Amino acid sequence: MEELNDVWHSMNDEELMWRASVVPQIKKYPFNRIPRVAFLFLTRGGLPLAPLWEMFFKGHKGLFSIYIHTSPDFNYEPPPSSVFYKRRIPSQAVQWGRSTMIDAERRLLANALLDITNERFILLSESCIPLFNFTTIYTYLTNSDQSFLGSFDDPRKIGRGRYNKRMYPNITLFDWRKGSQWFEIHRELAVKIVSDVLYYPVFKNYCVPPCYMDEHYLPTLVNKVCPGLTSNRSVTWVDWSAGGSHPMTFLKKDVTEEFLRSVGSELNCSYNGKMSSICFLFGRKFHPSTLQPLLRIAPKLLGFG
Repeated sequence: MEELNDVWHSMNDEELMWRASVVPQIKKYPFNRIPRVAFLFLTRGGLPLAPLWEMFFKGHKGLFSIYIHTSPDFNYEPPPSSVFYKRRIPSQAVQWGRSTMIDAERRLLANALLDITNERFILLSESCIPLFNFTTIYTYLTNSDQSFLGSFDDPRKIGRGRYNKRMYPNITLFDWRKGSQWFEIHRELAVKIVSDVLYYPVFKNYCVPPCYMDEHYLPTLVNKVCPGLTSNRSVTWVDWSAGGSHPMTFLKKDVTEEFLRSVGSELNCSYNGKMSSICFLFGRKFHPSTLQPLLRIAPKLLGFG
């Protein structure tokens, strides 16, 4: 089944979510379905690390799809030779910490769900990089029996303290969860997210700063409707060691072979019921200035290009 080159359309969000929520009732596919990983880029503008991603994707056509949600006034189109050519979806303005952020994530998921071959869905930003080659990441995700989305009970003011009692009875404090915005999920969970018309309006009305929907909506939704579908961790590594409300941003001077070897390597985690030394597949936040050292180091260290 061939991927459409252009993902642009004229549907509004309501129609898009409805179409994306439709699930075939006949389980056997009438064609040879090779599962794809959908890479969902949520950006403010361009993709400054695109050359690294081009190197990462090269030679794997048919195993991945790309969808880009960007500022609606950003009109740059990469050349036809690029994997990012005509992969921009109809987008709307996004504000950090607001419901528009979740709208954009749901929009990305819904557009990707329209392609029945997409099986896994990873949310990325313009500052994300792959930590392994394509084959390693593809195999890890398509062979996983769970999604990767953090959902935990945080008793602190920045966790339970953000719960609004007006969410009751649809959402109780017992239901309330927190987690990273950067998810990786399988198709079954993606359908549940775009199909939600019960909990999303409650969050939109009552989770406003200092409650941030991107930290609470999906973790709470998963806890409510399908807690067994996720491994309760993220596959995207970030460095919070500096403290504050945003993780550390890495600059050109930070990117060395030794640094990249160390990224996310300090942990063991559960994968399909067994312990694994591979826990993180992607890393962020990498400044545009890191592109050149990444292009120099990646082919040897990460095994692509």
